[in-house]
Amino acid sequence: MNEKEAKERIEKLKKIINEARYAYHVLNQDLYPPEVLDSLKKELFDLEQKFPQFITPDSPTQRIAGQPLKEFKKVRHKVPMLSFNDAFSLQDLKNWEERNLRIIYPYKSKSKSIENIFEYFCELKIDGLAIKLVYENGFLSLAATRGDGYLGEDVTLNVKTIEAIPLSLLEIDKIIENLKKENLEETIKYFKNGYPKEIEVRGEVFMHLSDFEKLNEERKRNNETLFANPRNAASGSLRQLDPQITALRKLDSFCYALITDLGQTTHEQEHRILKALGFKTNPNTKVAFNLKEVAEFREYWQKHRNELTYEIDGIVVTINNNELYRNLGIVGKAPRGAIAFKFSPKENVSIVEDVIFQVGRTGILTPVAILKPVEIGGVVVSKASLHNEDEIKRLDVKIGDTVVVIRSGDVIPQVERVVKELRSGREKDIIFPSNCPNCQGKVIKDGVYYRCSNPNCFALKKEKIRHFVSKEAFDIRGLGDKIIEKLMENKLIEDAADLFYLKEGDLRNIYGFDILSERNLLTSISSRKKINLARFIYSLGILQIGVENAKILSDFISAKFEIKKPTDLIKATFNLRSVDYANIYGFGEKIAESIDAWFKDKNNLNFLEKLERAGVEIVEEKRGGKFQNEVFAFTGELSKYSRPEAKRIVEEMGAQTADSVSSKVTILVVGKNPGSKLEKAKKLGIKIMTEDEFYKQIS
Repeated sequence: MNEKEAKERIEKLKKIINEARYAYHVLNQDLYPPEVLDSLKKELFDLEQKFPQFITPDSPTQRIAGQPLKEFKKVRHKVPMLSFNDAFSLQDLKNWEERNLRIIYPYKSKSKSIENIFEYFCELKIDGLAIKLVYENGFLSLAATRGDGYLGEDVTLNVKTIEAIPLSLLEIDKIIENLKKENLEETIKYFKNGYPKEIEVRGEVFMHLSDFEKLNEERKRNNETLFANPRNAASGSLRQLDPQITALRKLDSFCYALITDLGQTTHEQEHRILKALGFKTNPNTKVAFNLKEVAEFREYWQKHRNELTYEIDGIVVTINNNELYRNLGIVGKAPRGAIAFKFSPKENVSIVEDVIFQVGRTGILTPVAILKPVEIGGVVVSKASLHNEDEIKRLDVKIGDTVVVIRSGDVIPQVERVVKELRSGREKDIIFPSNCPNCQGKVIKDGVYYRCSNPNCFALKKEKIRHFVSKEAFDIRGLGDKIIEKLMENKLIEDAADLFYLKEGDLRNIYGFDILSERNLLTSISSRKKINLARFIYSLGILQIGVENAKILSDFISAKFEIKKPTDLIKATFNLRSVDYANIYGFGEKIAESIDAWFKDKNNLNFLEKLERAGVEIVEEKRGGKFQNEVFAFTGELSKYSRPEAKRIVEEMGAQTADSVSSKVTILVVGKNPGSKLEKAKKLGIKIMTEDEFYKQIS
């Protein structure tokens, strides 16, 4: 066989094999028996070995290629990979819809019925791992995990081993034929002159239940730790440094979002376009014209979820109209235009024994229900936030009521409903105080919130400092609520900046401090004078700027200005106005006004200057390290280090840390007298590290 004949044969074999892959994964059709396909793949492999000059990136033989990686490269997402806020009831959905209507209604003609504005697209929420796929000129060039939503990991080699994900898009003629069948004329024009330069899509990688069971059986035979669930198995498999291992795990994928503009006007069209391009999409979807239909779709799949070959934990509800979806923007780390309607969470019944009011860093009073302790999903719950006055009215909850308590997302306790049939008549209404419970300052009503009007409120100042030193901000270890209170009571600090001015001898007269404990705390404070811009912005406590929005604002400012010290922010924001912030992707008017107001407040500018005089510097975030892909948790007593010190050590080596054991944790360090974390880690298949092993790793 000469070169010309070999090239022709290779092209034909590739075409047949790729068509068979598309038919099987996208159209659910078998064009050839598995034995025939295996034979064709073998012939293609042999020919490419003989004529390597004809090997192309989209060849089926290139799904498993390349040497094992030493580490995953970081990838910054051009468009953030957002997660969803959760809903657990029809009322949650109605609240979500009402919030969106208040934002969107000005865009619509007032002659139209407000009930007919939104059309929803419903799809199953696969319990897997989110990925993005980038195709350049029709070929897969990049696959990346979500990471923190802004920075993910390059897993291209591993994703190439997943048969459901095409290495290249369908041929142009086939794409146009598919688009015509779907009546997607607006999209055809994007392919008339060949493939668009770049197409980005989003999807989910998951493992089928049968493959999960086989994998665990094999691990059991090899005396390896078992995976707790298919999601953990899929995540662990996709993040293998050796693509050969990933290939053996038989991962699958559905694509569900088209990021590149190809003329789509609805989310439903995105699914149809993706299928036309050759992607596997989930067939279990529905366009719903009201929330009742959305709820029916969710109820159906809650009853029939066991009929699926993979796990789901709810449905995703998206406003179908893409323009409306974009207009709604982002709140925190989630789009306003979509929500995860989860299946029923774990719940239990308790009694509201009292209600207390906590003062936050913005002065807002939050009502907190004191519950008769009750176990929910293995955790004892004794408190639940009641959020605000509107929520209390909606629930019609009183002190003494029997209530159903759920752990929202299996994490946050909240009162779901009141069992009114059990009322005795002795229940008491919940009344907001007219004076702050901490400083006795006047409480004023601000929308649905009650706020302490005293800017010098002790609780307000304490919460601001607590926020400043929190893990997501300056991360100053050893500064808990009680120590902050003692420092304030002894007039050693008025604000967070004063922490950096503390000196040896200042703490000696405070009960509980000796020379060693004082030195440890001062060392902890002085070691945190260098901080990256996103964490610094978050630490300032600007209204509506949480962790995610701080990252977005940091990227916006650092792209225009060089920020090395706190007062550089004063110079950078001097000529910026609300309209500049409002144009940031995902920000709206309220967030923009909040940022603008903070940097116009003279007290805040003085605070920045005070931090700079104390030696605070803003530095670029260091990445990498021995444990950069690990999440550590600790249980039991360590002989050489305190737990905060051990956490600090692994964090400086690139790791993240967690206080509790969950599927996110990758390593549990076990000291003397371990607690329940150990058993939970074993069940989840998390790597267990003894204290001696830990010291060897960090030495």
